[in-house]
Amino acid sequence: MKIIWLGHSGFRIEIAGTVLLVDPWLAGNPMFDPQRRGEAVAGATHVLLSHGHGDHASNALQIAEEGGIPIVCIHELAERWSGRDGIETLGFGKGGTVALGGARVTMVHAVHSSSVDFGGGRPEYAGGEAGFMIAGEGRTIYFSGDTDVMADMGVFEDLHHPEIGILCAGGHYTMDMARAAYAARKFFNFRTVIPCHYRTFPILAQSAEVLKDGLPGVTVIEPEVLVPIEV
Repeated sequence: MKIIWLGHSGFRIEIAGTVLLVDPWLAGNPMFDPQRRGEAVAGATHVLLSHGHGDHASNALQIAEEGGIPIVCIHELAERWSGRDGIETLGFGKGGTVALGGARVTMVHAVHSSSVDFGGGRPEYAGGEAGFMIAGEGRTIYFSGDTDVMADMGVFEDLHHPEIGILCAGGHYTMDMARAAYAARKFFNFRTVIPCHYRTFPILAQSAEVLKDGLPGVTVIEPEVLVPIEV
């Protein structure tokens, strides 16, 4: 299994013969070198979106069309884009599980907002915000999406037992490093935690030291863009 950060909240996750591009914001992402785009999307099998905001979903249509791969997301956003030339979508809802090649992905709740806020015009409703449990190769990754701490996380642990947490932790728009550490301690038994949604802009946290200090005994990996993390 390889987890490869694309900057901000974007990841390339290679698991069980499947290559997921999760929230792949590449064009306009100040952390991502556009000259390495081909490397990021090569061999991708699915685009997986947690919600509709531009810093997560604005490149999804182009990537899916170019690669001939489906966009997997909440029902309302999938319906918005279904039927467009060259675009295949797979919509599902919270609590639902889909098989994506050899991986199984369950959509879980998040606390944030979701709208299509790119392409001009007023933001439009894009279904609810979500996180994912991504299971394969005998392990489970919790991708939090954009969220705050919530008691639902205790249910997620009881049902899914994720060993790896990819947690938004930059603050301002999502939980910050201290709140992410609290969530991990309070609700989960992670072996590995990877922070995201940070370092992109000055308003967000620039370091994960607070997260590391708050999680003794847990391996906290500060990712580097396009550097594989093998777990």
